[in-house]
Amino acid sequence: MSVSRIPNTALAAELTELLSVVDPYSVADVLLKRAFDHRATDVHLDPTPVGVRVRFRVDGRLQDIIPVPAAAGNNLLSRIKITAGMDISERRVPQDGHISAQQFDGISRDIRVSSLPTIYGERLTLRMMPDSEEFPRLEDLGFFNNQLAVVKNLLKCPYGLLLIVGPVGAGKSTTLFSLLKELNSADRSLVTIEDPVERLLPGANQIQVHGKTGLTFAAALRGVLRQDPDILGIGEIRDAETAAIACHAAMTGVLVLSTLHAGSTASALAILRQFGVHSTVLGDGIRGIVSQRLVRRVSVDSREEYIPADEAIERLGLQCGHNVVRGIPVDSNFRTGYSGRIGVFETLRASPAVRDAIDRHASTEEIRQIAISEGMATLEDSVRRHVQEKTTSLEELERMLLDMQLHY
Repeated sequence: MSVSRIPNTALAAELTELLSVVDPYSVADVLLKRAFDHRATDVHLDPTPVGVRVRFRVDGRLQDIIPVPAAAGNNLLSRIKITAGMDISERRVPQDGHISAQQFDGISRDIRVSSLPTIYGERLTLRMMPDSEEFPRLEDLGFFNNQLAVVKNLLKCPYGLLLIVGPVGAGKSTTLFSLLKELNSADRSLVTIEDPVERLLPGANQIQVHGKTGLTFAAALRGVLRQDPDILGIGEIRDAETAAIACHAAMTGVLVLSTLHAGSTASALAILRQFGVHSTVLGDGIRGIVSQRLVRRVSVDSREEYIPADEAIERLGLQCGHNVVRGIPVDSNFRTGYSGRIGVFETLRASPAVRDAIDRHASTEEIRQIAISEGMATLEDSVRRHVQEKTTSLEELERMLLDMQLHY
């Protein structure tokens, strides 16, 4: 099995030595510890005709680590499944498991494990959960000052619906929990409904849905509304019933915060309409929508400044006369020229003009233009500003612009 590039030769050498003595226990332990060490958000164990391909997702990009021969690879997968409480004899259907962080030198983070059968064998994906105490402050997420002011004003609303939207992997859950942390206080009843509960929020009542027992999002929502909540956090609005109950709660005295898969702030309204939420209910209940993406930060100690070509300035909508930065990759320790990611946001406030447009079933583009006329910076504007402030690169800007072309 060939691997195009191993970005961390020290880690590859360490795992290769363990594999030479066929020790799946040590390989699994070292693999998971090093995934946390290198800020990996996911570990992919992909079966191939000759073994298992191991990759880490770091700063949103998958990186090859090491090829594992077939016999050792099967042992490695079985070891992880046993640790996660999964059935190692069952390889024909998907399974979910959980590894407690207590089993890894006291690292206070958990690991979610998912298995899936493929034509070459079983595939495992491990989600490396962040430390439950590592709630970033709103000020650290990437909001610009004017956007942060809008969000903090929305959090002062006594009731209504506040949505955080974006595609998979855009950082919506992190933003949701940072908002809930900001709202969490002893004089308010805060309840969350999640699938699964990923982070503990001290002082909150957190509910994990369980479809097999009938505790769905909708069922949990109906129960919570009889519990006198002030603030309700919903992990995700996934269906019409959950959308309807959430909007009803938002109109009857509860501040509801939730995530939703949508490409932009305005398109989130169209999705709720598709779920059957009436425009009048939506106009009355919605307070604001935050759309977001993540872009990679250019590394502070591995970067260079340069003047972009005129063609790039025109094509990407940048201002002339600004130097930009790019990362310098180094083939060790995942040094790709980037270090970490930062949020890029657009914040839509449900002003009277926006609510009126929702009530009369205006198009998403009309609603978007109203919000822009009232001062909303779009996602494209926000990432351009991050480029000009030398936080991210033209490469990330181009990726974002392509993304938004697909969603507008």
